[in-house]
Amino acid sequence: MTDFFVGIGFVLVIEGLLWAAFPHMAMRFLQIASETPEQQLRTSGIIALALGVLIIWFVRG
Repeated sequence: MTDFFVGIGFVLVIEGLLWAAFPHMAMRFLQIASETPEQQLRTSGIIALALGVLIIWFVRG
């Protein structure tokens, strides 16, 4: 469970860094995402999820 919370912390650090250092770019990313078809966002999310699981599997394995 500790690793889970560390992972959540890393996500928050990376996201916070994006908003703190590059707020204009972050707003542009949100605009692009809102114009992207839902199916493409879903597919990208599934790919990111699978890649994350593979990274964790290799690091922990």
